[in-house]
Amino acid sequence: MAKKPVHREKYPDILRTWGDHIKTRRLDLKLTKRQLSLKFHVDDTTIYLWEKNKVQPSLAQIPKIIEFLGRDPFEKETENIGEKLREYRRVHGLSQKKLAEQLGVDQTTLAGWEKGKHRTRKRLLDTLKIFEKCL
Repeated sequence: MAKKPVHREKYPDILRTWGDHIKTRRLDLKLTKRQLSLKFHVDDTTIYLWEKNKVQPSLAQIPKIIEFLGRDPFEKETENIGEKLREYRRVHGLSQKKLAEQLGVDQTTLAGWEKGKHRTRKRLLDTLKIFEKCL
């Protein structure tokens, strides 16, 4: 009986997307799409779609993906509080609504801070300074 041909998956040429990073790490670890799908509690097709860059992972999946990769490939230096808040939300998979609740502010206020449209009051600025240390 003839041996079944071995299909070798090709690494992405350039790592531009979440899917590219996920596929590279999966291949490095010699995991199948099925094994990875079980780790992320998603369907096999989801892994396929991520790796083919047909679908981006949801915000809720980003913290798990960063943990799987061992780093955040899209981490960037942030300059102002708005950028820091957006980056914190992204890394932790939080919506504006959820982070606003955690900070004890209105979602519209948080959105304004992120866009640099609202100035913070002294009390809220103190809250943000404490929060910023966690960033």
